[in-house]
Amino acid sequence: MARNSQAPRIAKSRADVRPVPGRTRSESGNAHGDLINGEIGLDALAGHAGYAVRRFQIWVFQDFIRTLGAVDIRPTQYSVMTVIGANPGLSQMAVAKRLGIERARLVHLLDSLEQRDLVSRVKSAADRRSHALHLTARGRTALAQFKRLAAEHERHVAEKIGKENREKLLQILSDFT
Repeated sequence: MARNSQAPRIAKSRADVRPVPGRTRSESGNAHGDLINGEIGLDALAGHAGYAVRRFQIWVFQDFIRTLGAVDIRPTQYSVMTVIGANPGLSQMAVAKRLGIERARLVHLLDSLEQRDLVSRVKSAADRRSHALHLTARGRTALAQFKRLAAEHERHVAEKIGKENREKLLQILSDFT
């Protein structure tokens, strides 16, 4: 079916709009026309690593959520369960510090994982003010399934940016983990 060149084009979602490096609003003369054509210039943002990393992070999180959607696990929940699974008995404070999560947010997150019978908090024998975190039997089984799905997600990342680039990216970012 031939497309009528006079028909208005439907604007793409913000995630689908591709940057035009170096293009500015003044070069097109019409910001609305740029949106319709999917060519919104980013000016200096095109050269900012932080902007590119954030956009990639959004894509990664969206794919993770899609891939693990059937098991209702979010990236932060997965991270917390993975660390607890690898280090049974850690305190809430240690998990929060290691993952860079606010303590109050972690408490809320642990409450939800505990309600799902995935994580248990046990009073610490060494410090009665803190809790030792453990995966429940159900949590260990679930984490094994989550890891299989997360591996599928990582394959999606490799398909998107290439296996070698994924490995390079992990190497570059390792200083921040």
